[in-house]
Amino acid sequence: MALPEEHELKVFTGNAHPALAREICDYLGETYNEEPCGEAEVKKFSDGETRCQILENVRGRDVFVVQPTSPPANEHLMELLIMIDALKRASAWRITAVLPYYGYARQDRKDKPRVPITAKLVADLISAAGTDRVLSMDLHAAQIQGYFDIPVDHLFAMPVCTEHVRTLNLKDLTVVSPDAGGVERARALAKRVDASLAIIDKRRTGPNEAEALHVVGDVKGRTALILDDIVDTAGTLVNSIEALRKEGAKSVYACITHGVLSGPAIDRLKRSSIETLILTNTIPHKAPVLESKKFVVLSVASLFAEAIMRIHRHTSVNVLFSEKGLEQLED
Repeated sequence: MALPEEHELKVFTGNAHPALAREICDYLGETYNEEPCGEAEVKKFSDGETRCQILENVRGRDVFVVQPTSPPANEHLMELLIMIDALKRASAWRITAVLPYYGYARQDRKDKPRVPITAKLVADLISAAGTDRVLSMDLHAAQIQGYFDIPVDHLFAMPVCTEHVRTLNLKDLTVVSPDAGGVERARALAKRVDASLAIIDKRRTGPNEAEALHVVGDVKGRTALILDDIVDTAGTLVNSIEALRKEGAKSVYACITHGVLSGPAIDRLKRSSIETLILTNTIPHKAPVLESKKFVVLSVASLFAEAIMRIHRHTSVNVLFSEKGLEQLED
């Protein structure tokens, strides 16, 4: 049954990643004959405060705000909160925050005395602003869904990454988890591409600092594929590459969902012995990444567009979690 006209789909975006929002809208236009892109002005006052105005009527609309809280995280988070407040006060029927990358997620528990749990704090801020629902991808920890008191749809980049890895035709492949926390993710990919599994035992010495200790599993003479959710300064990733090389891996690839790539990350990776770093476009990438042959960027726009349409139509998003489901959509 068609939704009433007043619940028309609208997609808005701030300044964090307008290219991804445009790609999502293009997919919706081509696949569903929807023209959902809304107009909003998100700029700054002279003192740096964010100002926002929604430039069209959203009363009774089903609104989705595409805004990863990527660097500069504070600025993009404030844009998101202010846009949600503006939409709520403009009487939008439902507001869904689409967070391809959920920033502040790495501080998700008290692992030391007198530290915050920023993943919970940001969840509270997003909810308090007036959000009705959240759509995100590859959260740093699955339990972050429980930090919200509103529904959360958690997508995975795995189907997109798996499809690309298969096109590489990598022989003698071992999927590597860079730490114990990522074993489940690595095991799932290894099963899909018929590869063996290895784990890197590491010890974190401080923020953005980790010392790779040794590899658990056989990688000698094999192709290693490191699988992780975030690469920030790339210190841990480069250490992992070196550890795999010392254990005799003949080549090393990596597949990362969120390429933050701050500070020295790009230079470190260019100097490293990695063959290819596969990233997604949950975060916008700079020219040095897009122009280098060491980096490959995969689009997740179709996954988000399908999820948005399914939420809008009140149907299940479970089909998006598997390759078989995506193949059905393509057919």
